[in-house]
Amino acid sequence: MLATALGALTGFSARARQLLDPTMQALRAIPSIAWVPLFILWFGIFEASKVALIAVGAFFPIYLSLMTGIHGVDRKLVCQLGPLALVLRILIPAALPAWLTGVRGGLGLAWMFVIAAELMGASEGLGYLLLDGQMLGNAAQILGALVLFAILGKSTDSLLVFATRQLIAWQDGFAPT
Repeated sequence: MLATALGALTGFSARARQLLDPTMQALRAIPSIAWVPLFILWFGIFEASKVALIAVGAFFPIYLSLMTGIHGVDRKLVCQLGPLALVLRILIPAALPAWLTGVRGGLGLAWMFVIAAELMGASEGLGYLLLDGQMLGNAAQILGALVLFAILGKSTDSLLVFATRQLIAWQDGFAPT
């Protein structure tokens, strides 16, 4: 939600982009896993720090895709509309495909950070199974967890694509034969 709000704000407002985007890009350059010690300090070893890590991992693709999608709307489409009409009738529909691409990228990264989060002292979950398999030298357990992650990741991506396909059905883009 925050990634969408900040991406929309910096995409819509040149002043907001000048003020906020340099900081966002600097934060984006920090490897998400590097936040772990701070999150553990702030939120403890339990679920809040894990959720924060996953959120940071998913934040930047969504933010960047929406900002770029809005900023890239063709100027010829922007006519003499009020700000609300401009946002609702032009910017949201035009930037929606880019935003959905960012959400898909963020979802994929979120699954990656589930593993990292579960390695932060978890005693259950697929990330824990990976670590346990490593400690036990059990390649089958590791491969099983990887297969489950692949199934879960592909399933959630397919669900997202299915749930949002009507939102971008208006697109008349290249469709390879």
